[in-house]
Amino acid sequence: MTQNHKFKAETRQLLDILIHSLYTEKDIFLRELISNASDALSRLNYEILTNNEYYQPDLPVKISIRSDSENNTLTISDTGIGMNQSEMVENLGTIAHSGARAFLEAASEAKDADLSSIIGQFGVGFYSAFMVAEKIEVISRSFRPDDGPAKWVSDGGDKYQILAADKENRGTDVILHLNDDSKEFLEEYRLRQIIKRHSDYIPFPIYLNDGEEQVNRQTALWRQQPHQVKAEEYNEFYKQFTYDFNDPLSYMHLSIDAPIQLFALLFIPSTAEPHIFSDRKDYGLKLYARKVLIQEFTRELLPEFLRFVQGIVDSEDIPLNVSRESFQSSKIIAQLRNVVTSKVIDHLNTMSNKEPEKYEKFWKEFGIFIKEGMATSPEHISQLTNLIRFQTLNKGIKLVSFKEYTSELEQDQKKIYYIIGEDLLSLRNSPHLEAFKERELDVILFADPVDPFMMINLKKFENYDMINVTSSDLELPEISKEKSETKSEQPAAENINETLAFFKTILESRVKEVRTTEQLVNSPARLVDTKGSPSPEIQKAYRYLQKDMDTPEKILEINPHHPIIIQLSQISGVSQLRDLIVEQIYENALIAEGIQPEMYKMVNRINDLLLAALQKAS
Repeated sequence: MTQNHKFKAETRQLLDILIHSLYTEKDIFLRELISNASDALSRLNYEILTNNEYYQPDLPVKISIRSDSENNTLTISDTGIGMNQSEMVENLGTIAHSGARAFLEAASEAKDADLSSIIGQFGVGFYSAFMVAEKIEVISRSFRPDDGPAKWVSDGGDKYQILAADKENRGTDVILHLNDDSKEFLEEYRLRQIIKRHSDYIPFPIYLNDGEEQVNRQTALWRQQPHQVKAEEYNEFYKQFTYDFNDPLSYMHLSIDAPIQLFALLFIPSTAEPHIFSDRKDYGLKLYARKVLIQEFTRELLPEFLRFVQGIVDSEDIPLNVSRESFQSSKIIAQLRNVVTSKVIDHLNTMSNKEPEKYEKFWKEFGIFIKEGMATSPEHISQLTNLIRFQTLNKGIKLVSFKEYTSELEQDQKKIYYIIGEDLLSLRNSPHLEAFKERELDVILFADPVDPFMMINLKKFENYDMINVTSSDLELPEISKEKSETKSEQPAAENINETLAFFKTILESRVKEVRTTEQLVNSPARLVDTKGSPSPEIQKAYRYLQKDMDTPEKILEINPHHPIIIQLSQISGVSQLRDLIVEQIYENALIAEGIQPEMYKMVNRINDLLLAALQKAS
């Protein structure tokens, strides 16, 4: 007897979306049907733990896929728990079980985005088959000995039918009558490709076209004990997983029971540059629930600064119907994120301590990401600080850690000195470092665009304060007695107060004050901030972001022992040359701070200075 049933309104809307919308990855229908078959087999295994009375106890558990080119059908079969007629209505036609309403809400929010990635997250994966089929038949026989077989039929219209059927074996056959645009899914090579990509680690064997060869690997590499897996197996898995020809730089194999149960296999590539054959459309880890892939690119499992990490996270604790929009509020996902993030950072710290050469390779490729984490994730600063590497004034091109830097400080030095600029060469020759060179004090050099943002958050390392060398109130130890005596014997500009007053007259409001300093050695002048000005890091950050910011008032500090200042102080009366020199000294100081003056004015002024020099020489 045939029973006609009408789909609920939300289910009808769902079918309309799947049938009439365009999808970039229609092959996900097979992933969903195999996942359903796997669930049916898992549920059977659970039932037989307490129930000895079930139909066909000797029937092997498996998933079979058969293509029939003559009849244009694709059949996905399992020997699982099966369904009777009432269960077909409940599972295949009822809104409460299909999750169609939740899917429609997500679809409306996604707007024009490809919806194929969220189908499996709402328990509506079965309906994805309507993307490729013009009609679907489901023939099933329950594990209960007294239940007869039943058949469900739908062409994607308003109704579906339930009727009696002939089926000898336990389990479910899903028969897809493919539409004309989907005949590729009759090809065995295409089916193998999809199974390998999406269902390779389903825990039950999958067979194609009644063959004896098992298509899927079945045993997930990440669920094996790490001591059972060889390095070459990890490398081979990585290459198949990413299509990268190179071995990964490093990998992590996690098996954790608390505070949440998870398995993970994570890789750090050998280079930050995406390789030519990469199929990654986005960053994020593959997320599995009980070896069933539920999302290809899961950003929520790691903070964004660790987006270079590739791999898989699998947990028994994740419900298969978890939705994309519930990820961030999900306690389980939050726990997974905390555990995985902590383990990745711990792994990097271990690498930095035990494999310094490998870590240096990592830093050169991915160090910018760690700095980004320091800038954007204050909650991770304490874990990330030991991972930072940098060049210093006294160590040449060697990469140094904060631990190394502080280990060589004098016992009474409790400050870490650093400078931020545009490039390392300019920093090494900055006027601000002359006093440090004179005292043989080491200074950290930061020249990456992200460094100002990082240093806004980083104020201390252990018991050491971070001090920017451009600070106006910088206090440095006294120079040696010998150097002090030598410096005191150097000539100094006469009438220095008049010279300072003249600088102020020329520069007017461009500087708040002009004063002398003993912290310059080879440069005639430098600019420092006044008290209360935004920190040098904030000023740099605003410049990088090209955001409007009132230029903080600067103090021009003059080196009274520099030959230019000495000669300048000897010019009296009205002098256009002296005016030009003062302007140029000021703008040279601006350039040293990474602040660009008006270049056309500067070029004209330099030409005038060159002409004056030539006239004096002739």
